[in-house]
Amino acid sequence: MSKRDYYEVLDVTKNATAEEIKKAYRKQALKFHPDRNPGDKSAEDKFKEAAEAYEVLSDPQKKSRYDQFGHAGVGGAAGGGFNGGGMTMEDIFSHFGDIFSDMGFGGFGGFTSGRGGGRSSRQMARGSNLRVKVKLTLDEIDKGVEKKLKVSKYVQCNECSGTGAKGGSAYDTCGTCRGTGHVTRVTNTFLGQMSTTQVCPTCNGDGKMITNKCPKCAGEGVIRGEEVIPVRIPAGVAEGMQLSVSGKGNAARRGGINGDLLVIIEEEGHPDLIRDGNDLLYNLYVTVTQASIGAQVEIPTLDGRVKIKIEPGTQPGKILRLRGKGLPEVNTYGKGDLLVSINVWIPKSLTRDERKILEKLEESPNFKPNPGSGDRNFFDRMKNYFE
Repeated sequence: MSKRDYYEVLDVTKNATAEEIKKAYRKQALKFHPDRNPGDKSAEDKFKEAAEAYEVLSDPQKKSRYDQFGHAGVGGAAGGGFNGGGMTMEDIFSHFGDIFSDMGFGGFGGFTSGRGGGRSSRQMARGSNLRVKVKLTLDEIDKGVEKKLKVSKYVQCNECSGTGAKGGSAYDTCGTCRGTGHVTRVTNTFLGQMSTTQVCPTCNGDGKMITNKCPKCAGEGVIRGEEVIPVRIPAGVAEGMQLSVSGKGNAARRGGINGDLLVIIEEEGHPDLIRDGNDLLYNLYVTVTQASIGAQVEIPTLDGRVKIKIEPGTQPGKILRLRGKGLPEVNTYGKGDLLVSINVWIPKSLTRDERKILEKLEESPNFKPNPGSGDRNFFDRMKNYFE
């Protein structure tokens, strides 16, 4: 099932300001919040959908890529996003805890479904994002491709299942923050007392201390490792485009939220074709004879070689357009064209007999240029070029 347009999900226009987008998300989150819809799977899905839309539209860079390329530009075709990436309700509250606090629902863990009503302000660790570059040929870009990327990164410790504790040993509540994961400091200034809240320096925001650390990961819950990650790259991507695979970056310490894998597209050159947006360019060289009397010649395309007709009297610089033989547009059914530029090959050396033939042809009026048949816009184009 295809994803809905993010602007439609939040009921805003593409010209909406950051504040309008935030206000629209708050409205949707309030309507479908799990605390207001206990046990309602449909409401939970819409709650996640709104969070996914806000996560993209509230980020200027992601919003720009989404406006240009749709879901594929922000990982929609590569398994990205909240729903596709397997992010949980905890992930959403961890990302946007400030919004839910303003709404009176509390921060992370502020929902009760399946949690026994418990609330906690403990902050979860988040793994860092990873960036990898993938080189694609024009043939792969034309059809789309799945790449299996072998990534070196932090992975969950298999000895302690990411908990950081040896053999299921117990945890003690952090004495510094008393399990909240943060501490509040009050300082006196000339304006009066000011309080600041920071991550607890003793437990690093966990709210608890491990009584016996796992020897393999030293209590961190993560170790260095490798993972082979399949990434589906849609047809029509371009150099510099970035796809996001949610949750496939570095693993977070002690069961936190994994980072994302950011896949940056690099484009390999083609031996015959040149890319210009979604169009392809090909320089075709024909002989003087072929240009004069016409011919059928073969040219390369991304679908194999095809024959095209050279009309008699074809002049150098003529452009032939093969519609639909270019590259597809991302997330649409449109395709670019293949533009064939005609060049006439002039031999650099001639035999005596060849020279006599050409000298005889030179005497024919048909082989003399007609000044009136030239390109009347030539000088204007050259003027613009040099300017």
